[in-house]
Amino acid sequence: MDQDRPPSASRSPDRAWRIETPLTQFLRTESGSAAVLLSATIAALVWANVGSASYRAAWHTELAIRLGGSGLSMDLRGWVNSGLMALFFFVVGLEARRELDLGELRERRRILLPLIAGVSGMALAVLVYLVCNAGQASANGWGVAMSTDTAFALGMLALIGPRFPERLRAFLLTVVVVDDVVALVVIATVYTHQLSVVPLVVALALFATVLLLVRLRIHHGAAYLVAGIATWVALQRSGIDPVVVGLAMGLLTYAGVAGREDLERATDRFRDFREQPTPQLARSARVGLRGAVSPNERLQDAYHPWTSYVIVPVFALANAGILVRGDFLAQAYRAPITLGIIGAYVIGKPVGIVVGSWVVTRVTGGRLRPPVGWAAVAGGGTIAGIGFTVSLLIATLAFSGRDLEEAKLGILTAALGAAGLTWVVFRITAALPPARRARALLGTTDSIVDLAVPVHPGRDHVRGPCDAPVTLVEYADFECPFCGQAEPAVRELLADFGDIRYVWRHLPLRDVHPNAQFAAEAAEAAANQGAFWGMHDLLLEHQGALLTPDLTGYAKLLGLDVARFSQDLRRGAGVARIADDVASADLSGASGTPTFFLNGRRHHGAFDLESLSDAVRLARAQAMVAH
Repeated sequence: MDQDRPPSASRSPDRAWRIETPLTQFLRTESGSAAVLLSATIAALVWANVGSASYRAAWHTELAIRLGGSGLSMDLRGWVNSGLMALFFFVVGLEARRELDLGELRERRRILLPLIAGVSGMALAVLVYLVCNAGQASANGWGVAMSTDTAFALGMLALIGPRFPERLRAFLLTVVVVDDVVALVVIATVYTHQLSVVPLVVALALFATVLLLVRLRIHHGAAYLVAGIATWVALQRSGIDPVVVGLAMGLLTYAGVAGREDLERATDRFRDFREQPTPQLARSARVGLRGAVSPNERLQDAYHPWTSYVIVPVFALANAGILVRGDFLAQAYRAPITLGIIGAYVIGKPVGIVVGSWVVTRVTGGRLRPPVGWAAVAGGGTIAGIGFTVSLLIATLAFSGRDLEEAKLGILTAALGAAGLTWVVFRITAALPPARRARALLGTTDSIVDLAVPVHPGRDHVRGPCDAPVTLVEYADFECPFCGQAEPAVRELLADFGDIRYVWRHLPLRDVHPNAQFAAEAAEAAANQGAFWGMHDLLLEHQGALLTPDLTGYAKLLGLDVARFSQDLRRGAGVARIADDVASADLSGASGTPTFFLNGRRHHGAFDLESLSDAVRLARAQAMVAH
């Protein structure tokens, strides 16, 4: 075992390379779009009050698409609500599927808690609304008080949430996806007034075709696009709001990490194109590169910015406009619809989420518990009271005239109240002593361990104390330029924190770095003489000089027995050890370099000093809570 401590880093990375997972990218996009969505909401209110006639006329403009003697005709608001919003729910479905395939929910038993929390939050919110509207015709609009707005909720959480927000955001995202699924089922069943059976049967048959394409592993995107559009049209003809099609299509789109074979195949195709740049080989290279990335990630990358920065703001512009007059406000704030919606979201929703989570934890004896602390669960429940997008969508189906205006006022007021209540929850939590605050935010739930082969002090190359609360494992390649960029940050991290155990594991990418395997063998030959870390440092400092004379020169510089070093290189003394590291990388889903694991959990994000430091602080806080 090698435990020598590194000197303080004296150089910084040339670039702060930031590698983001789909979840991190999704959350950052939602947070950034919150300001755009808020601006669109304000614009709708200004437009509706300054030029109410033009506001109504613009969104009631008829737009028809015809092919031969048949076609579809809706007003502009209808196209936004049923057409563009289908794409929004498609992206929500993509993220939900990613969590099922790669995130916390890949351990299927963990689905139960957010499922019950989401359903109980919706149920109690609806109950509060029904109590406020008991005996009134407006009770039929109970669906307005159900669903959380993903974009607004996550955006506000980024502004007023806790210091370690990602686990809370992931938990909240799972809960609101449950909201969206249930809300869309309600839209398709409760708020469908004229159902045509034949188009519905056609829609079901078309969707069955989509399921068959998935079953047969057909990967042509055009086939799914055509089938999805046809299903949307048939469902719209049936009288059911077709936005549900978007969510269903998203849930069917699998997510996965890039496999080693796929990456090597992509490299081979690109190398062929590099040697002979023909149109045919260019197409082959593009197919290879696309094939290495899962359809889920490709589609999120393509459509999520559009839904966040264009579609949802346009939806807000089309639906959030209400006339704000003194007499209207005075009467509306006493109306059952407005009060019911406010009470549902500000009281019913958070209480339902917290109680649902608590019941599951108690019934399972703590085997299932929230992935965050109870203060974070409470804050997630209060921020879930922002029910904007789907609430407005259902309001337009359930109400009209003054009732619709009152519902919109209740939705907007509830959003403000939920944001303010969340701020209070997290400010109170921030005032707690550090240990209690960490437990209140992070909880004691064990994280899913991604590192397949645990660190073994007698076998792994280790820097730092063996009993450190934080273990940082890096799968890396001595010829990889990104590893070279990350290395100074790692060295400075170890110098700044005295309680980190750092582990290097080999992952030479031989298809792109021809000298990486030989360099790894040189490091193992040096390790046979107790000089792994000295050779490690020299190899990363001289990534462009990894040939035999260079390696022999490094051995001399380190004062090694050069004859023994050269003999170990010739007989491949470190090959088996390197192969074991590569096999463990495959088991852990590490196919690129550098890949970091903190206390067994894969680090998804940047590997510059700031990002790694934040991740270490979080891992240390979690370790403190666990013990």
